[in-house]
Amino acid sequence: MSDQSTASEPDFPEPPSLGSPAEGPTGSATDEPSGAALSDAIEAPSSHQTVPSQESESYTHGHHESVLRAHRARTAQNSAGFLLPHLKDDLHLLDVGCGPGTVTTDLARVLAGGKVVGVDASATVLEAAQSHADALGARNVRFEQANAYELPFDDDTFDVVYAHQLLQHLSDPVAALREMKRVARPGGLVAVRDADYAAMAWYPESPGLTEWNTLYHEVTRAYGFEPDAGRRLFSWVQQAGFDVAGTVPSASSWCYATPTDREWWGQVWAERCVESNFARQAQESNLADDVALEQLAHDWQSWAQAPDGWFAILHGEVLARA
Repeated sequence: MSDQSTASEPDFPEPPSLGSPAEGPTGSATDEPSGAALSDAIEAPSSHQTVPSQESESYTHGHHESVLRAHRARTAQNSAGFLLPHLKDDLHLLDVGCGPGTVTTDLARVLAGGKVVGVDASATVLEAAQSHADALGARNVRFEQANAYELPFDDDTFDVVYAHQLLQHLSDPVAALREMKRVARPGGLVAVRDADYAAMAWYPESPGLTEWNTLYHEVTRAYGFEPDAGRRLFSWVQQAGFDVAGTVPSASSWCYATPTDREWWGQVWAERCVESNFARQAQESNLADDVALEQLAHDWQSWAQAPDGWFAILHGEVLARA
């Protein structure tokens, strides 16, 4: 999977503890919480308690192995490239909707002198995330179950709050962004990235993949979610109360075009069409039956076998100052 980014270059002043990678930290100890103080804040019990999110039960993709296989392929470089230039070694970061934790643990490697916390609604996937971190010997990262609408942390706790492919799966993404803003310290960063299904493109032309994309929109919207979140992030961030002057929108893409990438991506979606939560929801919503879903799986496999096959996913991205 290749990754390309296109970002604007506005004047984006850095607060004292979030300078460019080439700059050292500036400001005095009275200007910002010390690393120890932030560490204590992250580890201490919070007055904000979380409750399980009902939306975790209707997560469109679910946690079938085909879904987790795709999620485990994600890294800081291919999923947080827009954020990386703004990170420094000693920052404290929260990853909301961390899934199996590959990006989270990768970010912990970048922030070797800081602390990283990953939260997700699924206890099962968090076990996998912790196992992954333990296998890599990552000691500055931990995981816990949480609801994105009620994060179990006090106000102004984190330097950076990051969420990847999360907001498209929430019925109230603006409320979740407000909650991320709450736990980010003043001047900190909230960084979000989501795909946009209507902007996905592929070749050769495939009526089957067109039908799949239409069905995906129908299923997600039947459950109250927005599949074209990428194009809406900049608007949602403003609705959540972020100052547009401190906000940087951008876009980047994933591309599957090599034989290996096509085979992998085609098989991932062929399985999802018949075995994942997406398949179950399509049937429960009376939007597709077993026969239709099997045909979509076959269409994905056919696309993957085309020697000139190409598939691109456009992502919207936003960096916003809290």
